Amino acid sequence: MSRLSFKKFVALWNVQQNQETPHLHFRIARWLERMHQTNQNRLLLMAFRACGKSTMVGLYAAWRLYRNPNLRILVVSADDLLAGKMVRNIKRIIERNIVTQHLRPKSADQWGADRFTVLRDQELRDPSVLARGITANMTGSRADLIICDDVEVPNTADSREKRQNLRDRLAETDFILMPDGMKLFAGTPHSYHSIYTRSPAADHEDEAAFLQDYVRLELPLLDQNGECLWPERYAPQMIEQMRRSVGPNMFASQMLLQPINIRNGRLDASLLRIYHSDIAYVKELNRLEIDNIPMRSAAAWWDPAFGLEGGDRSVLAIAYQDESGHYWLQHLAVLKPQKLDHVDMAAQQCQEVARLLKTFMIPSVALEINGLGRFLPGILRKELMRHNVSCSVLEISSRRPKDLRIMEAFDVLLASERLHVHRDVMATPFATELSEWRPGSKGHDDCLDAVAGALSLQPVRIGYAAPPGRRQGWTKGHAPSQAETDFKV
Repeated sequence: MSRLSFKKFVALWNVQQNQETPHLHFRIARWLERMHQTNQNRLLLMAFRACGKSTMVGLYAAWRLYRNPNLRILVVSADDLLAGKMVRNIKRIIERNIVTQHLRPKSADQWGADRFTVLRDQELRDPSVLARGITANMTGSRADLIICDDVEVPNTADSREKRQNLRDRLAETDFILMPDGMKLFAGTPHSYHSIYTRSPAADHEDEAAFLQDYVRLELPLLDQNGECLWPERYAPQMIEQMRRSVGPNMFASQMLLQPINIRNGRLDASLLRIYHSDIAYVKELNRLEIDNIPMRSAAAWWDPAFGLEGGDRSVLAIAYQDESGHYWLQHLAVLKPQKLDHVDMAAQQCQEVARLLKTFMIPSVALEINGLGRFLPGILRKELMRHNVSCSVLEISSRRPKDLRIMEAFDVLLASERLHVHRDVMATPFATELSEWRPGSKGHDDCLDAVAGALSLQPVRIGYAAPPGRRQGWTKGHAPSQAETDFKV
C-alpha cells in the first residue's frame, strides 16, 4: 500500500468523494509523478482557471506526505487566506483519505488551521505543512517542498513596484528550500510581465524568463487546434459565453494562459497604427519622409531624471506631423548613463540627446526644467554647439496635472486613429505604460508623459531659420520667386 501511485491516489480519493476523475486530472497526476520519479525539482503547472489545479496540488502534497511523513511542506500564496485555504484542503485529505488517516496526530495542538504536523519518525522544528502569504516573514523556516500556489494575482502584479516586490520575495524562498528540495509553481498569468512568461518580449521587465529553468506543463482551455481540453465540462456555447462575459483580455489570460494585462487601461493601445519605416531625408526636395509621406513639422520633448534604478526614467520623445494632421512617433529613448570618471551623468545624457536630435534632424527640443531639469539647458546648448546641431532649446515648466496632460494628448489621437508608432518604440516601456495607465495610478508613466509633451507642442513648421553661420535644416523656407503676368497692378 505504501507504493500507491499518485494516479491511483487521486482516483481513490475521487471514489471516496463519489465523483469521477477527469482525464485532465489524470494528465496532471502522471506529469507530477513522473517529475518526482526523475528528480525534476523545479516545476511550473500553468492551467486554466477552475480546472482544479489547486485541488490536484493539494492532493500531490498529501501524497508526498503519505510517501514520506518526514517531509516539510511550505505553501506560499498571494496572501495568508489563500495559503491557509490550500493547507486546510491538504489537512482534510489526510483526515478523510483511507490511506492517510493514520498520519493524523493524537495531540490537537499539532493539527492547526494554517499549520499541522503528521505522525513522523524524526523530531523536526518545522511543521509538516505551513501556510504563508508572500509578504509574511519566512526567515528561519526550512522546507523540502515549496508550493507557490497563485502567488501572482492582480494585487501582486498590477504595477511595476508590486511585480518587482513579488520577484524579490519569491527569490528569498531559495534560502528556505533544502538543497535537494522541490519548488512547484501553480497559477495563471495576470500581467503582460508575468513571472510565468516563457520568453520575455523586447520591452519586458525581465531580461530572461523568471522561471526559465523550470519544467512546464501548460494546459490552456483550448489547444492549438481550438479543441477543448475538458469538453465534458465546457461546451462550445459555454466557452463563447464566457469569452463575451469576461472580455477578451481576461479570457486570454485566465483561460488561454497568455501573459496579458487583464485589466483594460484608460487608453486603448489597439488603436495605435504601427509602422516599420525609418525617417528619410530627400535632399532634392529638402524634406523628411516616412513611408513616402512628407513631414511638415517636428517636435521633441525631454523629461530628464537622474534617480536610481527603478525610479523615474529619463525619456526623450521624438515625433513628426504630416500635412493631414497625423502624428508619427518615430523614436523614444530611455536614457541610462553610466558612471564614468571623466564624464558626469548630466553631460552624458545631454550628449546622447544632442546626437539623437542631429540624427533625426529636429529643429527644436522642449526640455522640462521642473526640479533638477533647470540646470540642464545650459549644458545641453553647449553640447549642441559642440556637435554642430542646429536645434533650439525650449525651457518648459509643467504646472498642469500629469494625468490631464496625458489624457488630452492621447484621447483624441487614439480615437481618430491618427497616432502612428514606430515598431522600435513598441519595444520600449511605452507599450506597457499605455496599456496599464489609469488616472491616479502610481505606476510608471514617464514614457507617456514625454510622448504627451511631444504631441502637445505647437508644430515647428516651415519657415524656421537657423542661427547665422549654422546649417539650415529640412524646415527652411523656400526662396521667393517672381512670376510674369499680363495683369497690371
